[in-house]
Amino acid sequence: MADFRLWSDDFPSNGFMPKAQEFDDRAFGVDGDNVSPALQWDAPPADTQSLALSVYDPDAPTGSGFWHWVVVNIPPDVRSLARNAGKADGSLLPQGAVQVRNDYGTVGFGGAAPPRGDKPHRYIFRVHALKIAQLPVTPETTNAVARFMTHLNEVDSTTYVGLYELK
Repeated sequence: MADFRLWSDDFPSNGFMPKAQEFDDRAFGVDGDNVSPALQWDAPPADTQSLALSVYDPDAPTGSGFWHWVVVNIPPDVRSLARNAGKADGSLLPQGAVQVRNDYGTVGFGGAAPPRGDKPHRYIFRVHALKIAQLPVTPETTNAVARFMTHLNEVDSTTYVGLYELK
């Protein structure tokens, strides 16, 4: 049986993400493109009923990290998300997929915005294989609730890490 794995052609594993993945908000001192990277995965477990995706920065100076993107109800036969699939309107997501609010308070992908001069932050992209076909969420659901339901129903997951820093 093949290993469940995740990758991106937009940046190398454990390598630096491009400015395209930087958040765009002057309040945070950043002016990136806020574009989610293209992601691909293969070989989720055979009993997978749906997939979820999360992006987490454990290095954010919040005491609990920072959730940049949470998507649930991805159909089990989907094997990729297009570049910019995390735009707020969800038009590039597979049918049925739902994005919930990130820690910026917005729906969709919220790019990297580590404090200027901080060490490189890790952005952990994780695809979760779930034993349930659909989580009962809407875009207004908090990411904490969506992540709780995801973890309760997870059968396996795979990760891919990107780095980012503002000098």
